[in-house]
Order: sequence, then C-alpha cells, then structure tokens
Amino acid sequence: MSQPLPSNPATSDASLTASGRRVIEIEAHALQDLASRLDGAFSSACRLILDSKGRVVATGMGKSGHIARKIAATLASTGTPAFYVHPGEAGHGDLGMITDADVVIALSYSGESDEILTLLPVLKRQGNALIAITGKPQSSLARAADVHLDVSVPAEACPLDLAPTSSTTATLAMGDALAVALLDARGFTADDFARSHPAGSLGRRLLLHITDVMHAGEDVPHVRDDASLSEALVEMSRKRLGMTAVVDGEDRLLGFFTDGDLRRTLDNPALDVRTAMIADLMTRNPRTIGADQLAAEAARLMETHKISGLIVVDREGRAVGALNIHDLLRARVV
Repeated sequence: MSQPLPSNPATSDASLTASGRRVIEIEAHALQDLASRLDGAFSSACRLILDSKGRVVATGMGKSGHIARKIAATLASTGTPAFYVHPGEAGHGDLGMITDADVVIALSYSGESDEILTLLPVLKRQGNALIAITGKPQSSLARAADVHLDVSVPAEACPLDLAPTSSTTATLAMGDALAVALLDARGFTADDFARSHPAGSLGRRLLLHITDVMHAGEDVPHVRDDASLSEALVEMSRKRLGMTAVVDGEDRLLGFFTDGDLRRTLDNPALDVRTAMIADLMTRNPRTIGADQLAAEAARLMETHKISGLIVVDREGRAVGALNIHDLLRARVV
C-alpha cells in the first residue's frame, strides 16, 4: 500500500501549479523557436511526399516511436496514406512492408538510435527517400537522410533534463505541420476528411445531411394559409413536432407556427382562439434550410437564433421537410 507523501513545500497547490506552468512555458518557447527555424528543408520534405507514388512510413523507438505513430495516423486521416513500422520489428521481417516507392520518416532526437541506423543500408539500397526528424543536425541519421528536419530544443521541460518533453512536443508539432501543409497542397476538403472518419460524432457531423434526419412527405406538418388556429393545432398534434408550416396552394412556405407562438397567443386576452386564423398569428419569413445542407448546419442555425425547429424548403420555396432539435439529438449531431 502506497504511503502518503510527507509534508513538503514542493507539494503545495501553488508549487504544483507553478511547476506545471513552467513546463508549458518552456515547451511554448521551444515551439516558437522551431517555427522561426522552418526553412527550405521543410518544403523539400513536403515535395518528397507529394511526388511519391507510394506511402509514408513513419518509424521511431521509445518516445519517438509513440510520436511516429501519431504522425502516421494524422497523415493517414488527412489525405496522405501512411502507417507506422517498429524499427526493431522491421529488422526481423517487417521491412517487407516497405516498398521502394515509399517515403520513410525516421524519428530519433539523438539521431543515433541503433535500431534505425541498422535499417539505413537496406532502405538506401532499396531506393527509399528518407526524411529524418532529429535534434542533432550532425548525427548519423541526419547526415544519411535526403532531407533533415531539425527539431532541436533549447531545453527539456524535465528539471533533470532527462525525460523527453519539449523535444517530443516539437517533434509532434513538426509532424502536424507536415500533415497540414500536405493537406493544403492536396486540396483536401471536409468531405474527404469525413470519408476517413465515418464513425463517431465527427463523422456524423460531416456526413449527415438534412435529408437523413428530416421528416418528409405526409409526416411534414403543414396547413394552408386560410386555415384556422384550431386546424393548425390539430395538425401540430397529429405530427407531434411542436410546429407547423403554413403554405399556399402550391406548398410554397408562407409562414411558421410553433408551440411557443401558441403560448404567446394564449397570453393575449384580446384574442379569441376559437375564431383566430393562422395567417394572422404565424411568423412570416421564418428561418429555413435546404435538404442538401449538413445536419450540423441546422444545429448551428437553431443555436444561433434560439429556435427549436426548421422547415426544409426546395429551390422554389416549397416546404418539403421538417425537423426539430430532438431529431438532431437522436441522430447525435448535437
């Protein structure tokens, strides 16, 4: 059973917060320094990847291996086919996963990782383009590479200057910079991103369209503009969306009436609800949305304008669908 920490000024709330802040400040400074050094080597690395007919293979040992996995995953999800190969396993057969058309990104802050250096003669003989990401421009890996990206940092955030902290942050940022620069160069779009992220909330927000969540056909609540308030309430009760569209004889949208409008109507003592006409009570020129728009756009409209429902219209302004916030919640768009 672990023992409680002895009383120590270094474990006070203030000292713990100060220590955390110091780490963030050191790493932020390292990133600023990295950005100022970005030069032609970076664009050369991008061009090597853009001109390649193969994939990107990221490799690294230890903490660099974890960062290499993340870089490969980010590249793969943003339009650049990529995967990670463990350098130790590569030396025992997994090197066969790398074709001569692939670009290899090798990560090693020291530039002297034995497992990676062992692979270099084979990669060179196979003709692979090699991008090295190290903190030592004169290291063996940096000198062997076609392009070297320098991620050296003034200091690690670890007070012992031992645990990779600032250096791994800088390396990860360099990988993100490559991925985003390549994304821009390829003209990668939100639709492209959605195709590689079909699952989860991200995929739903990028793939679901209004047609996927709206009520259509006979399920659309609507009344003619010459209907009474009573007729509108019957339609709202039948369709159970808390609203109804008000349309003309050709189904073109003229107005909108909701549960909120009903409450405000009932608060008006001068109004006789038995004889009231819907055309006198509806909201004219309501917010609408098109069937081909993203469901996420409906959520944004509802939040921005503090409304809970929308009528879907076609290009001629005809009411072709309806949806409310509950439809978006069921689809897990919000």
